[in-house]
Order: sequence, then C-alpha cells, then structure tokens
Amino acid sequence: MSEFSTPSACIVADKANVAKVVLMPGDPLRAKYIAETYLEDPVCFNTVRNMLGYTGTYKGKKISVMGSGMGIPSAVLYLHELFNFFDVEAVIRVGSAGALRDEINVKDIVIAMGATTNSGFADTFGFPGKLAPTADFEMLYDAVNICKDRGTSVKVGNVFTTDLFYNPNPDVPAMARKFGCLAVEMETAGFYLEAMNSGKKALSIVSISDHMFRPEALSALERQESFNEMMEISLETAWKQA
Repeated sequence: MSEFSTPSACIVADKANVAKVVLMPGDPLRAKYIAETYLEDPVCFNTVRNMLGYTGTYKGKKISVMGSGMGIPSAVLYLHELFNFFDVEAVIRVGSAGALRDEINVKDIVIAMGATTNSGFADTFGFPGKLAPTADFEMLYDAVNICKDRGTSVKVGNVFTTDLFYNPNPDVPAMARKFGCLAVEMETAGFYLEAMNSGKKALSIVSISDHMFRPEALSALERQESFNEMMEISLETAWKQA
C-alpha cells in the first residue's frame, strides 16, 4: 500500500483505493451509512479530519463514497483533490435541501440541472462573463430515467446554492422561488463549477429535508438515515458511470 497525502493534507489515501465514481454527501456519517448499507466489502480509505471515505462494490462495480463537508469552500477542496490527485472522473452530490415550491414536499427528490448562486467562487476563474453551473447531461439523463423506471416522483430544474445558511436578507427565499428555483442548498454550484474546471462530471441529487415556506423539517438523524431512495437512485446512476 502506498498512501498519498494531498497538498492540503485533507485526504491521505492509497490512490488505488479510490474509485472513478464517488458519491458525496455533506455529512461524513451519511457516507458511512451508505457504505455500510449498500456497498459490498467496504474499506475506509480516508479518516483525516473525520471526513470519512469508503470504497466497495455495488452490483459488481467499484464505487466510492466520501463526505464533502458543508458549503462550497469545503466541497470544492475535496472535489478538486479527488479530480486532480486521485483520477476521479465523476461525482454525485447526495444531499439535503430546503424546498422552495409549494408542490415540493419533505422527502421528495430533486435533481439539479443547474444552480443559481450567490457565491463568488466562479469569479476566481477569470472567465470573461458569468459561468452557468450545470450538470453533466449524460448523468442527468440516466438519473431521470432511473427515477422513471422505479416509478419515483422527481422534480428536475434549478436549485439555489447559497453561501449563507443564516441570510440576513429575509426576501431571498421568495426571490429564488420567483425565478423558478426548486430548492435551496449550499454545495451544488461548487460541484458543477469544479467539475467544469477540471474537465470531469458532476450531478447533484438532493432529498428535501425541510420547507422554506411551511413548518416541515426532518431531524438530524432522519436526514442522516432516511434518504434511502435518493441514495439508491444515486448508486444506480453511479453504477452506469463506473
């Protein structure tokens, strides 16, 4: 075994132990749950900062799952290192989000084809215009068809990726809803922009944990362990890429 430490020292792992396709929940304990529930013979490849990463097999194909942390800065650090130092080709965000639309309920699944954002991350690339963070179409297409085959109700559209969980402007959720955003979360735009920058693939599949305009919310434990349908759709999508 030959372990490689990334420049940030946030991932210390044998490159051979990381699959080409990685599922990435924000919570490392959700990564542990996915690995132990769905992967055969999972092996933990990273424990640095308790950002747990596991690799096992799903229906005979090698797949990894690793936490990304909360927010674009944390997620992009791990994404950049997986893409550029561990030869990962595709990632799927397996996350939670707050619903913005009346027709979306707690535990519903949303697939993000794009992400509106208030983050300044895209500005760091020096692109002469406004970059549009978008999903990889092949992965998006596969995920939507997997949902259809399973008979799963799914909403597909833009999400709003915010840098601020506690936004001092109370009008933001209503404005995001007005412009068609389905849900609000904190990582998708970063996933898509880093994948675009690295020449790799990314898709964000989220399950609704709460509603921005109704008093509906799941507990922390429910968020960690109850999103099984989202996890299974994500695994099936990853399997097609592996």
